[in-house]
Amino acid sequence: MSASKQTAFDYIDEKSGVITDVSDKIWDYAELSLREYKSGELYAKVLKEEGFTVEHPFDNIETAFRASYGSGKPVIGILAEYDALTGLSQIAGSETRKELVTDGNGHGCGHNLLGAGSMAAAFAIKKYLEEKGEGSGKVILYGCPGEEGAATKAFMARDGVFAECDAALTWHPGNVNQVTSGTCNTCIQTEYKFTGVASHAAGAPDKGRSALDAVELMNIGVQFLREHMPDSARIHYSITDAGGDSPNVVQPKAQVLYMVRSIWVKDALELQERVDRIALAASMMTDTKMEKKFIDGCSNTVPNKVLESLMWDNFNDLGVCHYTEEELKYAKALYDSVEMKSDKLPGDATEDSSDIYEYVDEKSKHGTTPMNEFLVPYLYYEKPRMGSTDVGDVSWCIPTAQINTSTFPAQAPGHSWQNVSCGRTSIAHKNMLLAGKVIAATAIDLMEKPDVLQAAKDEFNKKMKRYGGYTCPVPQGAVPVIPGEKM
Repeated sequence: MSASKQTAFDYIDEKSGVITDVSDKIWDYAELSLREYKSGELYAKVLKEEGFTVEHPFDNIETAFRASYGSGKPVIGILAEYDALTGLSQIAGSETRKELVTDGNGHGCGHNLLGAGSMAAAFAIKKYLEEKGEGSGKVILYGCPGEEGAATKAFMARDGVFAECDAALTWHPGNVNQVTSGTCNTCIQTEYKFTGVASHAAGAPDKGRSALDAVELMNIGVQFLREHMPDSARIHYSITDAGGDSPNVVQPKAQVLYMVRSIWVKDALELQERVDRIALAASMMTDTKMEKKFIDGCSNTVPNKVLESLMWDNFNDLGVCHYTEEELKYAKALYDSVEMKSDKLPGDATEDSSDIYEYVDEKSKHGTTPMNEFLVPYLYYEKPRMGSTDVGDVSWCIPTAQINTSTFPAQAPGHSWQNVSCGRTSIAHKNMLLAGKVIAATAIDLMEKPDVLQAAKDEFNKKMKRYGGYTCPVPQGAVPVIPGEKM
């Protein structure tokens, strides 16, 4: 490791108390999408105290922020998230499912760690820039709220926010150490509200117009659509308002939330139009009024081999975290608590390379270790995964790369109580700080090696030419909204 990187790492260690305190407070707040008021205020306060220039709110999003330091080129963007999930309140460090608050919120996706780890990287890059002096580059930490159901990075991308950066780096908590590659699904969420006429279902059914019938007919129409869409596409729905509890009343209102996924934005938009037509037809069949509201949309990711390789080299140089006997005992208890374990070995690329499969199989003892204490070898690929992330929209604007670290035990499912329980422990803290160091080291390389940064840009530009450039799934005029709110 260079002296510059070591100084950055030492600074993260020096500031580890501040960083973990922020992560734990965000874990305590457990605020939902676009309601991260305390979390946003905390980040703004801590970053100002550290010497960053902070804009909060940012881009007309009340809980977003932009924190910058430095001047000149290059400009490296770091992405942070900090929203929680419903129904996942959990006592920290518990080996069993014990709610802290009945039906409360919790960080089942580890975004308390994600934001604080990204902040750690920003701290370290700022320290590096202070040593280098004026004009040597800039770091910008973007506070991106509402990833779980609002996709604010896509709104920021639509508004041209990331055009000021040369590259973007981020990470996500997980149960494996790896650099991610490949792509994912574009995702569009739309809410449909049907309004009819209330009436006594027995005495005057002819006078009523059922909004609930419209929702059900829409759902049936979409069910028949599934046979006639690409295998890679997905459509999900949730009835968010069934109109009421009385079966003897013709329901005058009902609301349903739809999520349309396909790999490419243009395909998702075409499929979305078909769903829209089904909703309109359902309203015509029931003589009800239909209103639709765009909730959010995010694009598939564009992998960048140059950036990903650079991140992996730094990850490999730093090494992975190791654990005390007590930490491993706790991890084993959480591992054992997972009822439906995956039959796949850890790592996104494990199934795509026999060499990687054999390596991971040995290191994980055939997938039975409670903590994955190894780094999965890097493999570049463009294979799609079925999930979605608004990091994808950033990757359509500038070269972007991300990693995972083992903040959670092996086999811990995404959005689970096990993740919430572990998210305020030393296991999570260690891996959060490691992620910050990997990101910081990669950013320092990009600042010191302009040829590498240019190679990443060249790769990005070639892909944009091949793909036809960025089509944002977020329409002009749309604003982030709180999911599930009644229209």
